[in-house]
Amino acid sequence: MRRGWKHFLFIKLPLWFILASICLVTLLKWVPVRYTPVMLMRAYQFRSESGYRSEQEWVPLENISPELIKAVILAEDQRYWSHNGFDWDEMEIMWKAHRQEGARLRGCSTISQQTAKNVFTFGSPTLIRKGLEAWWTILIELIWGKERILEVYLNVAEMGKGIFGAELAAQEYYGIPASQLDSPQAVALAVCLPHPLKSNPIVPAPEDRRRRVEMVIENSLN
Repeated sequence: MRRGWKHFLFIKLPLWFILASICLVTLLKWVPVRYTPVMLMRAYQFRSESGYRSEQEWVPLENISPELIKAVILAEDQRYWSHNGFDWDEMEIMWKAHRQEGARLRGCSTISQQTAKNVFTFGSPTLIRKGLEAWWTILIELIWGKERILEVYLNVAEMGKGIFGAELAAQEYYGIPASQLDSPQAVALAVCLPHPLKSNPIVPAPEDRRRRVEMVIENSLN
């Protein structure tokens, strides 16, 4: 009896999880991701607010402004097109700064990791979640590829209270579709991504203004 329980727990269950996760990621390579655990978590978080709704409007990548794509990569993951889902160079830079200068350890999550976290986890700050995030990151890098990861990320990323995805954000903040975002608007949205519930692209916080100016300057040089 005990041997059968161990066989199920350590052999069958992990194999089922691996197979199911591969099937799910393969399916979502083609099917739009319209609801995520993060959306569910926010719905519970703001359940006492009568007017709150988690909303999203899916659009294909070609219907998202190239300026927004460029701004998001510049703000979130400048090595996006060259890494395999994990930015080991950035991790090394962060670790050296911590050891040599006492700099605070910070997150070095790539767009791939953020997509995996948003789509497949509730984002809880635990080692188990980080381990699952790494597994899902490997899968989407292998099965989806870079363009699909970027497409999903730009459609599910939180961009305000109850606002998910570039299309809805563009409509809510600027009254235009995501395909028509210009460079300043794209930069304003991109700099709000790390703190979507605290930042606002229309009335940015001082630190957001600084990042926005830096990004506009760097954007103009590329």
